Parts: sequence; C-alpha cells; structure tokens
Amino acid sequence: MATAPEDRPLPDQVDGAPHPRQTARLIGQAAAERDFLDAHATGRMHSGWLITGPLGVGKATLAWRLATFLLATPAQADDGLFGAPPPPTTLDVAPDHPDARLVQSGAHPRLFVLRRGWDDKADRLRTRITVDEVRKLRNFFAMSATDGGRRVVIVDAADEMNVNAANAILKLLEEPPAHAVLLLVAHQPSRLLPTIRSRCRELRCKLLAAPEMTAALDQAGIRTDAPEALAALANGSVGEAVRLANLDGLPLYADLVRLFEGLPRLDRPAAIKLAESCAGRAADTRYALMLDLLDLFLARTARAGLTGEPPVQGAPGEARLLTRLSPDARAARTWAVLAQDVSDRTRHGRAVNLDPAALLLDTLLRIEAAAKSATAPA
Repeated sequence: MATAPEDRPLPDQVDGAPHPRQTARLIGQAAAERDFLDAHATGRMHSGWLITGPLGVGKATLAWRLATFLLATPAQADDGLFGAPPPPTTLDVAPDHPDARLVQSGAHPRLFVLRRGWDDKADRLRTRITVDEVRKLRNFFAMSATDGGRRVVIVDAADEMNVNAANAILKLLEEPPAHAVLLLVAHQPSRLLPTIRSRCRELRCKLLAAPEMTAALDQAGIRTDAPEALAALANGSVGEAVRLANLDGLPLYADLVRLFEGLPRLDRPAAIKLAESCAGRAADTRYALMLDLLDLFLARTARAGLTGEPPVQGAPGEARLLTRLSPDARAARTWAVLAQDVSDRTRHGRAVNLDPAALLLDTLLRIEAAAKSATAPA
C-alpha cells in the first residue's frame, strides 16, 4: 500500500524533532546571525547565501529564521523626511506578525522550499533534488511577483541536487529575479559546483559546545540517562543527538562495542545476527543508523591511536576497547584507511540497493581483518 501524503517523512526534518521552522530558538549560531545582520545593515545583501556546517547544528533553523526576517522586514527605503529607522539588531520576529504566522503555517506566498520530492513508484523520498522540482520555481516567481515584496527560496539541502538541478539553480544565481533571495543549506559545500559557491556569500554554522548542546536538547524535549555518551557520539550536532536518542542509537552502539570486544576474533554467529537485524524494508531506518554508527566507531578508533583514550565513552567499555585496538599511530593509520574504504563501500552499496545484511556482514569482517593487522606486533 502506498504511503499517504500526510504520513510521508519530510527530508528536512529530523525524526522526532520539531521542524526547523517551528524551532523556537536557534542555539549556538550567534556569529552567523551577526554576519547576516551586518550585511543587511550596511546594504551588502547578496541574492545568494550559502549556509554551511556539519549536519544537525542548526543550518535549516537559521535558514527559516532568515526567511522569516526577510519576509517580515521591508527593504531599506530612502531616508525620507525623518531619516531612516535604525537597522534591526536581531533576526527575531514576533510570533503574531502576519508574515511569521504564514511561515509557521507553511503557506507564505512569497516563500518556496526546494527539497527532495517523493518517488511514487518506489514509495519513498528521492535521493536527489531533481530539475523537475527546480522548474516549479518558474510559477513561484511569476505568482509571487504580484505584491512586490521580497521572495525567498530555501534549498535544503543544496548538496542533494543532481547536476541538472544544480545548473538550473546556478542560472537563478547568475540572473536572480528582482527582490529574490536564495538560501542554500549545504552539509558538504565541496560537492556543489564551484560557480554556485562563488555566487553566494557563506554563513558558517559551528558545532555546539556542551552547554549549548544541553540547552538545544532541552528545547527539543530530549531526555536521556546518558547525556555525556549522547553528546560524545553526536559530536556537537544536536540533530544527530536527537536522532540517536529517538532511534535507540546508544543501545545499538553499545551492541557494537560488545561485539567488537572479542576482536581481533569476531563472534561470527553474533555478527550474522546483528547484520540480519538490519535486513528488510521495515528495518531500513535501523540499517542507515547502523552504517552511521560503524563510521563513527571507526573514526573514534582511529582517533584513539593518535590522541589516546577518549575523554568520554560512547558506551561502557569503549575507552578500553579503542585503546587496545588502536594503541599507536601505525594502528591509527590502519583504522583511518579502513574508515574511508567502509564509508565509500557502504555509500555505494546503499545507492545500488545491495542486500543490507550482506553489506553489513562484509563490513564487520573487514573490521575483523583490520583489527588483526592493527594489533599485530610491528
């Protein structure tokens, strides 16, 4: 049975967290907000803004705050008889402002959100933003031009555009419609066309510090019995922390640590059971999370060989395991090479729909082989 439209996930929303447009307060990105307000106050507004930074640090929330601000704030007029009003010092817009209410309802006529569409044949979100989605902007600009106000486009995420979609957005950046501002959210800006990057001004969002992470999780309503472990595995990304908390990522990571405690000899039956638990359409979310946790484990193992025992464990026994598997720089190199290889192979495997259980078991066996090499006498 096909998924009903109201049950379809949104590509720009972390499961279990409020949508970015509904996030009451942006935490930890004051510098990016100041940069934008300075540009606005001094008349150096760009038609294209590239909002960059790691996943889950508030880029989409910032884009929605900027969109609401631009839609609710008239463009600077001439000084007139009494002089120009002082420039705004905050992006905050009163919740009862007409434009803010329209943005919150998802019905603002001068705001367009470009994101991955739904694949009716596969009954799932598309993996890329296609040029068909970009073509909808023609009608948007034609219809939104009637009232003469600013038009805002949020592209989330810009690095998910395919080549044709990226070229279509580039044309808009090269010849932007009047009073139009494009806000491009990018997790990996290096994947964008260099010409797109050069046409935009960058706003960089940073990883959240521990106090900021705590405040952001409180705002999202996330409660956990292991806040230090959650913060360590989320690595400064509140979006990732929400995902881990809601999908039982901490227990799953603990399962991986217990499995790897036997390295350099892997418990084959346990490995097969873990891999098979991620097979099937119903386990697709667990499968994606498992791949991410494997990437995380390998990165933390490689880092341990260079910096020693991690200051905070992601699971009981992890610190001891990491220092045993990666005791020195030589071992760290082994794990770093494997981390890149595993990331490339699993990304390709997902793209071509390889059997999840087979791909995971192959990955676990590669980790076993690397452990034998990393812990062998020099």
